[in-house]
Amino acid sequence: MKSRRAIARQPGAGNALFAFLVAVFALASVIPASAQGEMRIRFSLDRSIDGTAAPLFLAIDKGYFKEQGLDVIVEPANTPMEAITRLALTNGATEPSHDMSIGDINSLIRYRDQNPPTGIEAVFIVYDKPTYALVGRKSRGVQFVKDVENRKLAAPAADPASQLWPLFAKLNAIDAQKVTLMNVGLQVRVPMLVSGEVDALLGNSFSAFVDLKDRGVAQEDLVVLLLADYGINLYGSAILASAKFQAEQPEAIKSFLRAYSRALRDVMQNPDASIEPVLKRMQGARKEVELERLKIVVAQNIKKFDPKAETVGGVDPVRFASAFEQIAQFYTFKNKLKPEEIFDAQYLPAPPKPEPPAQQQQKKKMK
Repeated sequence: MKSRRAIARQPGAGNALFAFLVAVFALASVIPASAQGEMRIRFSLDRSIDGTAAPLFLAIDKGYFKEQGLDVIVEPANTPMEAITRLALTNGATEPSHDMSIGDINSLIRYRDQNPPTGIEAVFIVYDKPTYALVGRKSRGVQFVKDVENRKLAAPAADPASQLWPLFAKLNAIDAQKVTLMNVGLQVRVPMLVSGEVDALLGNSFSAFVDLKDRGVAQEDLVVLLLADYGINLYGSAILASAKFQAEQPEAIKSFLRAYSRALRDVMQNPDASIEPVLKRMQGARKEVELERLKIVVAQNIKKFDPKAETVGGVDPVRFASAFEQIAQFYTFKNKLKPEEIFDAQYLPAPPKPEPPAQQQQKKKMK
């Protein structure tokens, strides 16, 4: 009898197992992609990690990328140009080493002109106003742009700001023949200005200014002249995507930008609360230093979101076309490169919606 009862229960157990498996498969079909298997994106910075990378790491730590089904790996770069070349097929590689990056859009324009087949495009403008700056010391006689005449200027050839020197000098009637331009390493220009080996430097405002103060130069002795305030009407850094990733994963790019723009909004609204994800990824970082970098770009370089706009992160066609004209004043184009070959607006997200008041109140109570 016992064996018969056991045998009699077998069909019921089988039906239960079958029903269970059906339920599991049905549930799997409605589970978000992030739970089933996230799309990995290898993302390159254009520099070492610092406070300005806050939107990326905030999006990771808050789960914004994960909600979009993405696993984003962020890697630092040794030079600004790596943000571009990592998206290209270099040294005989069969595929790029990275999928996306943040890089200087003006450097990309020249690189694409010299390497037409690469197909790398900008998909989101991060710095509506570029961070390029002429940074001088008043004690070295530099307070205005023309003061660099008859003085030494540290201008690393690898830096996007230095590459614009011919245009900047032309627009501001600086006699370049009277300027001793020193092509030095990216890491030594600040120490050279500290020691007085040079009188000014070209670089990023948020980087040079903060580093000089951190090395003991009095803030009152420093002058930061943004190139954008002296005729350089260009865009700055942008999110870039390789041709391969655009062809194979266009939806992943859209998902990335939705998450990134959401984190960017958070950073703009509250930089103080957004710096922690960066600090925990930087050994020996000091909060006040990295937070100052972040606040500088939020105040000076990032365009405020227009809640009535259909998309964010785009370019103005007229302004972007004029950027090509400005670049042509110091760079001879080899190909008839068009603005739409550099910036692709199809991936742009809508402005992130603010949290409902009820949800904001709930978060405050939880704190």
